[in-house]
Amino acid sequence: MSSSPAGATKAEAPLAAEALKRAIAAQREMALALFARLDEGSRGDPGIMRDTYGDGENFGHAVFAKAAQDAGLELQRDAAANTYASWAGEDRTRPRILMGSHLDSVPNGGNFDGAAGVVAGLVVIAALRQLGVKPQCDLTVMGVRAEESVWFEVSYVGSRGALATLPAATLDNRRIDTGRSLADHIATCGGDPESLRRGERFLDPDRIRAFLEVHIEQAPSLVEAGYPIAICTGIPGNFRFPNVAVTGRHDHVGTPRRFRRDAAMAAAAFATALDAIWAEHEAAGIPIAITFGRFHTDTRKHGMTTVPGAFHFSLDVRAYDAAVLAGIEARLPAIVARIERDKRVSFDFGARASAAVGPVDQAIFAGLTGSAQRLGIRAMPLGSPASHDSAAFAAAGVPTAMLFIRNENGSHNPDERMDIDDFLDACTVMADWVAGNAT
Repeated sequence: MSSSPAGATKAEAPLAAEALKRAIAAQREMALALFARLDEGSRGDPGIMRDTYGDGENFGHAVFAKAAQDAGLELQRDAAANTYASWAGEDRTRPRILMGSHLDSVPNGGNFDGAAGVVAGLVVIAALRQLGVKPQCDLTVMGVRAEESVWFEVSYVGSRGALATLPAATLDNRRIDTGRSLADHIATCGGDPESLRRGERFLDPDRIRAFLEVHIEQAPSLVEAGYPIAICTGIPGNFRFPNVAVTGRHDHVGTPRRFRRDAAMAAAAFATALDAIWAEHEAAGIPIAITFGRFHTDTRKHGMTTVPGAFHFSLDVRAYDAAVLAGIEARLPAIVARIERDKRVSFDFGARASAAVGPVDQAIFAGLTGSAQRLGIRAMPLGSPASHDSAAFAAAGVPTAMLFIRNENGSHNPDERMDIDDFLDACTVMADWVAGNAT
């Protein structure tokens, strides 16, 4: 795991706990107003629709920029159209502390996934200013573009674009609904895709002290355990095949089994085989997740009385260890070969995508844990079940950490829940760490 640079320990004179809690609590109405504004202006009926590099995400960035401007923060945008709001430190040559998350959503998603991390950054800065803290380095809130990979079927566009780690070829990816390229969408939103294609970097990892991300949890682990927040222990990497096609032969429903080339049964056999791999890892205490997000016959030809000759699915495999991911992927060819032989079909896996495992900086993890304990805020360690922009920063060598907020109903759905007191607890812990490491 990555390690923090020298000087990573907390300040010798931390903020008084009760004063910090009061300063954070004073930002409650500001936070509620921002969440309400985001909700009102990006409705998806049901849920939220802040589409990546579209009107919804643009709206989210406009709300963030207006709030930052009203607070007197310095605004910047980069070639990927990410938005930055900075409170200038006394010594601007020092590496900055970045806080933030994404402002896009999945179709018909929830209001807090991503946005909570951006609002949290604004809350922390407002509270520290109220307390008269004078940071030595810049404190910057980053509103990240395009974290939700559903739109362009690629991960971390905004964060990797800022860090110059976005593969140039991804700029040619097409958005699933508009058919327009990522480059075209970025340009329409005021970015500079050609700068990204040239690999020009806006954020230098050596100039970032830390990247901190607050996020709602995406499974009800905290609800189950009875904790308001968690401190992240790691972010999974993944490999993905967004568009797998199985080709067999369309036949009459009465065709005997020995004559069939059933693409649906072949896909089902593949899914069953991977579920067995998941169970095997779970029994060994190795956390992984395997998801078939799309799994369907050809809508142009399917019917109740037709044997499916074509089937399509997406595959997402994630784990906290790169070797585990590699081991699972290495088993796929033998599974596919067996099914192709038995079912007399062919598999075409199409383009592959992946994201690196995101290690959490252990010094920051320890610091956040200590802050929670000192402040009397109950927090538990928790591995992220999902991918986050933090992983892109960690992969670039930036010391990274995350805080999770209790969420009763999971994520990527209209029923996301976040209690404002839990949110403020996460802000308090982050503010305590920031105050101790920026002064």
